[in-house]
Amino acid sequence: MYAAASIAPGNHPAAQNDSGSHNWYGANMPKTGIALIVTSVALLSGCGGSSEGRETVVAAFYPLAFAAERVAGDTVDVRNLTPPGVEPHDVELSGRDIQAVSEAALVLYLGRGFQPALEDAVQSTGATAVDLLEGLDLLSAAVAARESEDENGVDASTIDPHLWLDPTRYAAVVERIGSELGRETQAQELIAELNALDEEFLAGLTDCERREVVTSHAAFAYLADRYDLEQVAITGLSPGAEPTPGELERVVSEVRERGATTVFFETLVSPRLARTVAREVGAATAVLNPLEGLSQEELDEGADYFSVMRDNLAALRDALGCR
Repeated sequence: MYAAASIAPGNHPAAQNDSGSHNWYGANMPKTGIALIVTSVALLSGCGGSSEGRETVVAAFYPLAFAAERVAGDTVDVRNLTPPGVEPHDVELSGRDIQAVSEAALVLYLGRGFQPALEDAVQSTGATAVDLLEGLDLLSAAVAARESEDENGVDASTIDPHLWLDPTRYAAVVERIGSELGRETQAQELIAELNALDEEFLAGLTDCERREVVTSHAAFAYLADRYDLEQVAITGLSPGAEPTPGELERVVSEVRERGATTVFFETLVSPRLARTVAREVGAATAVLNPLEGLSQEELDEGADYFSVMRDNLAALRDALGCR
């Protein structure tokens, strides 16, 4: 039995419309369109959505799917709504996706506009869902971008969702998933692994020549906050955003002044901007993975949250001159 299943639809957190949230990743799918899709799939489908008698848990994207799979084991089927190799911000929900949301025993997602189409689908279908950002210690977009509320239109009330890059905050997400699934013991086993990973990062990033981490977009504020680093981002929270010439010039000037030797790019977005900045300052480039999703090749090779985070640690140690 899922703890969330006992919440009345009108009182469920997912049904509450936070008018203060900001959808900085793109326009929502019109709610009328979602309603039409929901009506269509209701006519075409029956009850269920589970296989071999197991219920289905729908996860918004990779970090939530990974945690749910590790915690639930083989007790449920976990469906990741974001396909391998796709940026979760860019995901558009199909009718089949919305059907999965509607029929799921539980939907795990991050609110505050991270994936607005999914938030709309949760509300339109009345799905049993949990916003895993609720109740957590979150950083604002202004903190992530190291800007005041008045600079470049950054709204200090907009929340940075990338908390899974801090293993201690991710552990809080895992604990909540364990509670929702009634698998608290299994959640604590995963939390113990996350605590050990945190110790590796603390030890590995203590004695470094530099503390500035130049990234292609502002996804690493939680990691920087946890390990006393300073993120210098080329773009803001949205990986697809294009900086103005003035903003790009400002970043190049700051990177040059800081003496950074590496500009990090990501696996699921174009490295063009990172390579441009690196070329301007004479720096190298390297991969720092925000773990918003893994490619099919990475999955086929057995990569997971822990292996990618350890790759990130090795890349950081090399770029920052850590001993």
